[in-house]
Amino acid sequence: MWVQRVIELTGWEPLGISVDWAAIEGELGVPLPADYKELYEAFGGGVFSDSVYFLGRDEGIAFDFLAQWRAALSADRDNNSGGLSALDPYVTYAPGGKGLVGWGSTEWADEYCWLVDAERPGDYAILARSHDGGPWHRYDMSTSEFLYRVLADADFQRFGIARYELDPIFEPPSSGSGE
Repeated sequence: MWVQRVIELTGWEPLGISVDWAAIEGELGVPLPADYKELYEAFGGGVFSDSVYFLGRDEGIAFDFLAQWRAALSADRDNNSGGLSALDPYVTYAPGGKGLVGWGSTEWADEYCWLVDAERPGDYAILARSHDGGPWHRYDMSTSEFLYRVLADADFQRFGIARYELDPIFEPPSSGSGE
Protein backbone atom coordinates (compact mmCIF):
# COMPACT_ATOMS: atom_id res chain seq x y z
CA MET A 1 0.00 0.00 0.00
CA TRP A 2 2.71 2.54 0.97
CA VAL A 3 4.94 1.59 -1.96
CA GLN A 4 2.02 2.27 -4.30
CA ARG A 5 1.46 5.63 -2.63
CA VAL A 6 5.11 6.60 -3.25
CA ILE A 7 4.78 5.51 -6.89
CA GLU A 8 1.57 7.53 -7.33
CA LEU A 9 2.99 10.55 -5.52
CA THR A 10 5.99 10.70 -7.83
CA GLY A 11 4.20 9.66 -11.02
CA TRP A 12 6.96 7.09 -11.48
CA GLU A 13 6.67 4.16 -13.86
CA PRO A 14 8.05 1.17 -11.90
CA LEU A 15 11.19 -0.29 -13.46
CA GLY A 16 10.59 -3.90 -12.47
CA ILE A 17 14.27 -4.48 -11.70
CA SER A 18 15.20 -8.13 -11.37
CA VAL A 19 17.12 -8.66 -8.13
CA ASP A 20 18.96 -11.65 -6.71
CA TRP A 21 17.60 -11.15 -3.20
CA ALA A 22 19.07 -14.47 -2.01
CA ALA A 23 22.60 -13.21 -2.78
CA ILE A 24 22.04 -9.79 -1.17
CA GLU A 25 20.34 -11.17 1.92
CA GLY A 26 22.92 -13.97 2.09
CA GLU A 27 25.71 -11.39 2.29
CA LEU A 28 23.83 -9.43 4.95
CA GLY A 29 22.83 -12.53 6.87
CA VAL A 30 19.25 -11.26 7.33
CA PRO A 31 16.21 -10.72 5.12
CA LEU A 32 15.47 -7.15 4.03
CA PRO A 33 12.05 -5.55 4.57
CA ALA A 34 9.60 -6.66 1.89
CA ASP A 35 8.47 -3.11 1.11
CA TYR A 36 12.08 -1.94 0.70
CA LYS A 37 12.53 -4.70 -1.87
CA GLU A 38 9.44 -3.42 -3.69
CA LEU A 39 10.81 0.15 -3.64
CA TYR A 40 14.20 -1.09 -4.87
CA GLU A 41 12.62 -3.06 -7.74
CA ALA A 42 10.39 -0.11 -8.70
CA PHE A 43 12.88 2.76 -8.43
CA GLY A 44 16.43 1.43 -8.26
CA GLY A 45 18.48 4.11 -6.55
CA GLY A 46 18.17 7.84 -6.97
CA VAL A 47 16.80 11.10 -5.60
CA PHE A 48 13.28 12.01 -4.53
CA SER A 49 12.18 15.66 -4.65
CA ASP A 50 15.73 16.77 -5.49
CA SER A 51 16.77 16.17 -1.88
CA VAL A 52 16.05 12.67 -0.51
CA TYR A 53 18.58 10.03 -1.56
CA PHE A 54 17.36 6.44 -1.80
CA LEU A 55 19.81 3.56 -1.92
CA GLY A 56 18.89 0.80 -4.32
CA ARG A 57 20.87 -0.20 -7.36
CA ASP A 58 23.31 1.96 -9.26
CA GLU A 59 26.01 1.20 -11.78
CA GLY A 60 28.34 3.36 -9.67
CA ILE A 61 28.59 3.48 -5.89
CA ALA A 62 26.60 6.63 -5.09
CA PHE A 63 23.17 4.98 -4.81
CA ASP A 64 24.19 1.33 -4.54
CA PHE A 65 22.77 -0.15 -1.35
CA LEU A 66 25.31 -2.96 -0.91
CA ALA A 67 28.32 -0.83 -1.89
CA GLN A 68 27.34 1.82 0.65
CA TRP A 69 26.80 -0.79 3.38
CA ARG A 70 30.17 -2.43 2.63
CA ALA A 71 31.93 0.94 2.77
CA ALA A 72 30.27 1.86 6.08
CA LEU A 73 31.12 -1.55 7.55
CA SER A 74 34.73 -1.25 6.44
CA ALA A 75 34.99 2.25 7.93
CA ASP A 76 33.51 1.04 11.23
CA ARG A 77 35.94 -1.90 11.33
CA ASP A 78 38.91 0.35 10.52
CA ASN A 79 37.81 2.73 13.27
CA ASN A 80 37.31 -0.09 15.77
CA SER A 81 40.61 0.67 17.48
CA GLY A 82 39.09 2.83 20.18
CA GLY A 83 37.46 5.53 18.07
CA LEU A 84 33.78 6.36 18.09
CA SER A 85 31.52 5.08 15.33
CA ALA A 86 30.08 7.71 13.00
CA LEU A 87 26.73 6.20 14.01
CA ASP A 88 27.34 6.61 17.74
CA PRO A 89 25.94 5.14 19.95
CA TYR A 90 25.39 2.47 17.28
CA VAL A 91 27.71 0.76 14.84
CA THR A 92 27.22 -0.42 11.29
CA TYR A 93 25.46 -3.77 11.20
CA ALA A 94 27.80 -6.72 10.63
CA PRO A 95 26.40 -10.16 9.72
CA GLY A 96 25.33 -12.00 12.85
CA GLY A 97 25.33 -8.84 14.97
CA LYS A 98 23.26 -5.77 15.71
CA GLY A 99 23.65 -2.33 14.18
CA LEU A 100 22.49 0.13 11.57
CA VAL A 101 22.09 -0.31 7.83
CA GLY A 102 21.61 2.91 5.90
CA TRP A 103 19.02 3.03 3.12
CA GLY A 104 18.57 6.77 2.62
CA SER A 105 19.73 10.29 3.40
CA THR A 106 19.09 13.88 2.41
CA GLU A 107 21.06 16.66 0.79
CA TRP A 108 21.19 18.18 4.28
CA ALA A 109 23.01 15.06 5.57
CA ASP A 110 20.03 13.62 7.45
CA GLU A 111 20.45 9.84 7.75
CA TYR A 112 17.83 7.08 7.45
CA CYS A 113 18.74 3.61 8.69
CA TRP A 114 17.26 0.35 9.88
CA LEU A 115 18.21 -1.02 13.26
CA VAL A 116 19.03 -4.62 12.36
CA ASP A 117 19.48 -7.41 14.86
CA ALA A 118 20.43 -10.83 13.43
CA GLU A 119 18.68 -12.45 16.39
CA ARG A 120 15.42 -10.70 15.43
CA PRO A 121 15.28 -10.93 11.62
CA GLY A 122 12.37 -9.06 10.10
CA ASP A 123 12.13 -6.51 12.93
CA TYR A 124 13.31 -3.26 11.35
CA ALA A 125 12.74 -0.08 13.28
CA ILE A 126 13.77 3.01 11.33
CA LEU A 127 16.26 5.28 13.03
CA ALA A 128 16.73 8.76 11.60
CA ARG A 129 19.11 11.50 12.61
CA SER A 130 19.28 15.08 11.43
CA HIS A 131 22.36 16.63 9.87
CA ASP A 132 23.44 18.26 13.13
CA GLY A 133 24.49 14.89 14.54
CA GLY A 134 21.84 15.07 17.22
CA PRO A 135 20.05 12.07 18.70
CA TRP A 136 18.59 9.24 16.69
CA HIS A 137 14.80 9.21 16.39
CA ARG A 138 12.99 5.89 16.20
CA TYR A 139 10.04 5.25 13.88
CA ASP A 140 8.16 1.97 14.09
CA MET A 141 6.81 1.96 10.57
CA SER A 142 7.73 0.47 7.22
CA THR A 143 10.39 1.94 4.97
CA SER A 144 7.84 2.95 2.35
CA GLU A 145 5.54 4.62 4.92
CA PHE A 146 8.48 6.58 6.33
CA LEU A 147 9.57 7.63 2.83
CA TYR A 148 6.03 8.63 1.87
CA ARG A 149 5.62 10.70 5.03
CA VAL A 150 8.98 12.41 4.46
CA LEU A 151 7.90 13.35 0.93
CA ALA A 152 4.19 14.10 1.38
CA ASP A 153 3.38 14.92 5.01
CA ALA A 154 4.25 18.52 5.86
CA ASP A 155 3.64 17.76 9.53
CA PHE A 156 5.95 14.74 9.69
CA GLN A 157 8.29 15.78 12.43
CA ARG A 158 11.52 16.06 12.21
CA PHE A 159 12.09 14.81 8.73
CA GLY A 160 9.16 15.84 6.52
CA ILE A 161 10.15 17.91 3.50
CA ALA A 162 6.67 18.53 2.05
CA ARG A 163 6.56 21.87 3.89
CA TYR A 164 9.24 23.09 1.44
CA GLU A 165 6.83 22.52 -1.47
CA LEU A 166 9.35 20.57 -3.56
CA ASP A 167 8.06 18.70 -6.59
CA PRO A 168 7.47 15.06 -5.58
CA ILE A 169 9.54 13.59 -8.39
CA PHE A 170 12.10 10.82 -8.62
CA GLU A 171 15.34 11.01 -10.59
CA PRO A 172 17.56 7.99 -11.20
CA PRO A 173 21.35 8.51 -10.93
CA SER A 174 21.93 9.12 -14.62
CA SER A 175 19.27 10.94 -16.61
CA GLY A 176 19.99 9.79 -20.13
CA SER A 177 17.30 9.57 -22.76
CA GLY A 178 16.52 6.01 -21.66
CA GLU A 179 15.05 5.19 -25.06
